Amino acid sequence: MMSIPPLAARAALLVVAGLAAAAQVCAAPLSVGEIQTQMRRTYSYTCADGKTFKVSYLNAKNGQSFAIVPVAGRSLLFVATLAASGVKYQADRYTWWTKGPRADLYDAMAGENAAPMLAGCATIMR
Repeated sequence: MMSIPPLAARAALLVVAGLAAAAQVCAAPLSVGEIQTQMRRTYSYTCADGKTFKVSYLNAKNGQSFAIVPVAGRSLLFVATLAASGVKYQADRYTWWTKGPRADLYDAMAGENAAPMLAGCATIMR
């Protein structure tokens, strides 16, 4: 049977403890307390395929804008980015692009010239 030198054993324990601590940090819930919301509005949308859902828009006091959009069964936080027209929001591989009351959802993994995942979405006016 092979024995591990005491110094090597202590080093291995420190590495394992460090990995466990890192895993706990990664598992902690996301908190963005630094973002102070100035205004929040929620709109209902219906798309050309009949799908309906709600999108919340948040404007922060520092001028940033966000959208919370449901994609594939989960709510994603989108960040407003530069657009030639309308407002383009990005989250991971997805783009939520609004132009007035209309919007489309794109998946960058589908290809550069791919049709939107959701097309012809419009706010529901009541």
